[in-house]
Amino acid sequence: MKSWQRTALIVLVVIVLLVAALFAYLNFAHRSDRDPAATTGVDPVLVEPAAQTLPSVSLAKPSGWGDDLAPQAVQGLVVSRFASGLDHPRTLLTLPNGDVLAALTNAPASGRQGGITGFFMKLFMGRVGAADPSPDTIVLLRDAAGDGKAETRSVFRQADMHSPSGMAYGNGKLYIANHNAVLEFAFTPGETKLVGKPKQLMELPGGGNHWMRNLLLSPDGAHLYAAVGSATNIADNGMEAETGRAAIWEIDTATGRRRQYAAGMRNPNGMDWNPSTAEMWAVVQERDMLGPDLVPDYLTNVPVGAQYGWPWVYWKDKFDERVTWPMDTYMLEYTRKPEYAMGAHTAVLGLKFAGAGNRLGDKFENGAFVARHGSWNRKPPSGYDVVFVPFDANGNPRGKPLEVLTGFLEKGGDKAHGRPVWLAFDKAGGLLVSDDTGGVIWRVIAPGAAPSAGPRAVVTKHMEPSKELVDPTQPRGSQANFKAGPDRLLP
Repeated sequence: MKSWQRTALIVLVVIVLLVAALFAYLNFAHRSDRDPAATTGVDPVLVEPAAQTLPSVSLAKPSGWGDDLAPQAVQGLVVSRFASGLDHPRTLLTLPNGDVLAALTNAPASGRQGGITGFFMKLFMGRVGAADPSPDTIVLLRDAAGDGKAETRSVFRQADMHSPSGMAYGNGKLYIANHNAVLEFAFTPGETKLVGKPKQLMELPGGGNHWMRNLLLSPDGAHLYAAVGSATNIADNGMEAETGRAAIWEIDTATGRRRQYAAGMRNPNGMDWNPSTAEMWAVVQERDMLGPDLVPDYLTNVPVGAQYGWPWVYWKDKFDERVTWPMDTYMLEYTRKPEYAMGAHTAVLGLKFAGAGNRLGDKFENGAFVARHGSWNRKPPSGYDVVFVPFDANGNPRGKPLEVLTGFLEKGGDKAHGRPVWLAFDKAGGLLVSDDTGGVIWRVIAPGAAPSAGPRAVVTKHMEPSKELVDPTQPRGSQANFKAGPDRLLP
């Protein structure tokens, strides 16, 4: 063997060994022996952080659903197929006439994170179809017979759809959020196609690791709320790249004026109104690469002006030492603690409160349903299910999450039939669950259950509004603190 051949062989062996070592690290390092339930509830276990340079990977390869396969519903509930054969269905919206809109969508081609983390996310997400081109289509599904199955489907809108996700309807207007803008359309329920030119209500920061832009309309239709996730894990590309992100925005639907409603939320997704208290609640995906048991995703109420600490802080007072960007003075004084932990790396997405009219039985009468899409970087995997968070008579979460729909993940955890994404109730009170990997929309119901009356409204005194607005970034007693008058702020 010639010397150059020997050298080439040695180099090849070294490369093979390095690749094998990297593969072993990504797939077998940072394994947890902790029950995922320990990082759920009102008082989750918060372990010591174990920062990672490279992300560990444990993403289940999709295996699909055979004709005779379905997720397992908890005792007392049954599951069936509302619609199948769909191309990456994600968000759902039930219209007043009972038609269901489903956004067939995926991440935009541009705007993904670079660097080591971005490289491995792209590499492994491609295994489960998360890197496929976006269908950019909204379809209308109609269950005319009322038997819990959509007999017809039609293309509702393709024009000007760019990774669409959030949808909301009210007062003759249909709102759709692309990854980079919120659009308003004139629309009458019953129509099977969305025609006409949209009005752009708000430009949004596009792309990024967290590209979904979800919407929630206020009950009176006066305000629209748009959730915008961060571009990266912990502001890896600087805070300027995160401008307008990791936040929920409020838009005046009449004027288009907007303000930042809440901030410091790494990736807010599903939003809904608590029927007991009329508060906004949301589910939020927390940061990665601090170990398999940090940081829990969460479910929380979102009062106006709320700040949840991202990227500097998690769970109110736990500092992320990896973040070096300057932090606001006194930030811990106004950072809020999330109300309820949904488990580390479970990837919470859909949220729907159990309001009046649902038919899932007494066990699920007061609380919130949450779709946990499933981890990509935890071993063993977590999530891959739909759970129910019980609430008490005062409108607060309690206890541990209850299983509603499982069986998305195969035994062993290396394959998944599908992954739950979004939640909605159909016109008959069944819970609809979109499954983007499986291409199915599932329907869950308790046979024979009467429509729920819904939880009772909480009637209580409210705190008096603050008469002084304090800027926590300024020293106490400085001229930056103002007293509030009836129409303006007076120094």
